[in-house]
Amino acid sequence: MIRAPGSGIVERVESATGSSVERDVDGSSTEYFDLDVRGDRVERLMREIFAVHWERVSVGPLVQGAAWELRFSQPPRVSMLDGYLTVDNGQGHFHLCVNDHRDATPEARAVRRVGRAAFFVARGGGHTPATWGLRLWNGRGEQLITVLFPSAYYDDGFARLAEPDWSRTRLWEELRARFGA
Repeated sequence: MIRAPGSGIVERVESATGSSVERDVDGSSTEYFDLDVRGDRVERLMREIFAVHWERVSVGPLVQGAAWELRFSQPPRVSMLDGYLTVDNGQGHFHLCVNDHRDATPEARAVRRVGRAAFFVARGGGHTPATWGLRLWNGRGEQLITVLFPSAYYDDGFARLAEPDWSRTRLWEELRARFGA
């Protein structure tokens, strides 16, 4: 049982399949499928998401009390410098430390770099039956970003579908299969 102050997580259970399930204060449950964060796997995954699939995802931190679901209207410029991936939409940008960073103390490098990455499916506690995503945390366990993939329950304009369209989860499934542990 986890009751980290301010985390909202009330329970985390490891499964026999290698995934874990976290139950949150709002009644939702999130099943996580962790990735190996060593080497350049996270960098390659994030480059592909932002260079190839940018039209199909929304991004931002998702925490209790705030959901940033930002979308791109044009392909963002993606670049790397000293371990930091920069995603620039022309009007603003963000940086993610997804690989080895040299210009800092060893302690700062360990905190800044992605310390955990996991694909997830969240159920309950919100306005949709399920959400498919990818979440990155730093070495302190602080959320860096959440990438939301197309939902089987909503179209691209976020209108609720009469029946789930399971083909809309294909991108999440393919990336998880390719980049998963």
